[in-house]
Order: sequence, then C-alpha cells, then structure tokens
Amino acid sequence: MFSFFKKKTVVPHVRLTGIIGSAGRFKQGMDLDGQKDILKKAFSLKKISHVAISINSPGGSPVQSHLIYSYIRGLADKKKIKVLIFAEDVAASGGYLISCAGDEIYANSSSIIGSIGVISASFGFKDLIKKIGVERRVYTAGKNKSTLDPFVDEKEEDVKRLKNIQLELHDDFIKVVETSRGSKLKDPEKNNIFTGEFWTGKTALKLGLIDGIGNADQVLKQKFGDKVVIKKFEKQKSFIAKKLSSSIQDPVDSLANIIEEKSMWQKFGL
Repeated sequence: MFSFFKKKTVVPHVRLTGIIGSAGRFKQGMDLDGQKDILKKAFSLKKISHVAISINSPGGSPVQSHLIYSYIRGLADKKKIKVLIFAEDVAASGGYLISCAGDEIYANSSSIIGSIGVISASFGFKDLIKKIGVERRVYTAGKNKSTLDPFVDEKEEDVKRLKNIQLELHDDFIKVVETSRGSKLKDPEKNNIFTGEFWTGKTALKLGLIDGIGNADQVLKQKFGDKVVIKKFEKQKSFIAKKLSSSIQDPVDSLANIIEEKSMWQKFGL
C-alpha cells in the first residue's frame, strides 16, 4: 500500500560522439581530457546501479580510445556500477574499443560495428615535387628521424618498423575485446572478428560483439520500467570554441580537416 512512495530508478546517460583524438587546429575531437568531467558526474549520482553510454564514432587515436575505455572501467569497478553501451550509427575501431568498457553492448540492427584493427595512411609526393621543381631539404640527428618521409621513396625497413608497431597496437586491441566479451565471441578466427572487418548490428549480435538490438530508451525501459528517469549528460561546445572553429581556422587547414574527418565516416557508408 506504500507503493506510491517508491522512488523512480534513475539512469545517467552520457553521449560520446565524433572522431577520437585530435581533429585539427581549433577543433577538439573526443579525448579523455574532454570527457572526464562529464563521465565523472554521471558516475557520481547517488543511488544508481547503472550508467548508460551512447557511442557514435568511427574511431581515431588508439591511445585516447584506450584511455577513455580504461577510465570508464575504472569508475565502474570502483563504484560497483554496471555500464550499458549503446552504439548509434557507428561504433567501429576506437569507437568499438570504448564500447568494450560496457558490461552489455546494444546497437541498432543497421549500426556499423567492429573494425578491430589498426590503420596508418599517407601519400607519396616524390614525383610531384620533381615535376613542380621543388627541392626537398631535410636535416636530422638520428638516422631514423625521417622515417616514412612522404617526399622520398619508401624504405623496406621503415615499412617493417611501422608494421611491427601496428601489430603491437592490434594485439592490445584484441586483448581488450577478449577481456570484455570473453566466451560471448563466436569463433573469432573463423569469423574474421580480428581482421579489421566490420558488420551491421544484426550480424555483430550473431558474432557476439554485442548483446542485443535496441536503442537506449527502449532497453532502459525494458530493464527498469516505463517510469525510469533517464538523466542525460552531453558535453556542450562552448561559445568561444564555436567561434574559434568557425571563424579563426585557416580555410585550407579547415578543408583538409573536413576531408580527413569525412573519409573516416564514409569508410562505413556515412
């Protein structure tokens, strides 16, 4: 008879969106420093058992991805709070690594999930500078300081050195996924889970990369009832940051950043 005094369940909901790491001058990508306060506030609400985190990211910096993942897991373990992750359009590469901080991961059936791999891309301009009559002058202390200079021919030893670094980073990524997903993963080698391939949410569920299909509102109401209070946390860009990114940034630099950012999203059809 005292049911009307029962307190409603509150679930903090944080949104993490965008390219991970640097996004160019005057434009901040998603990094730990920029997300730490909002994550800390969400986990600091009293009498909560779960924190929901929505992720929409094609990836970026492996370091910042791992830092955000570790920070979320650290808060969750310290406060004994369960983390529910919700992938939006994309949770790929570093975006999926962060998702692995969740005790459970959900996605839309059309979300893009996975891309568990490491990539490094650049251009070669050797013939171009010859054609336009430019002479390249580089002076270094340390024989490997100019490794993978885009204005000279690639050296086999430089490529091999880069590949070794990539393999180490890839191994770290795989360990995070295996620790997070454990026995939920369906035959990783046979299904090419760690090859850098990516899938829809529907297929990712079959592979064990996620736990279910559904968005945050749907799943939270299923778990905690229709009267659950979803308290939203989202980092807002300051007025100064908006002015810097829109008016001060050099047009050429801005165009290059836009092309680079769009290429990361378009890889996944967005």
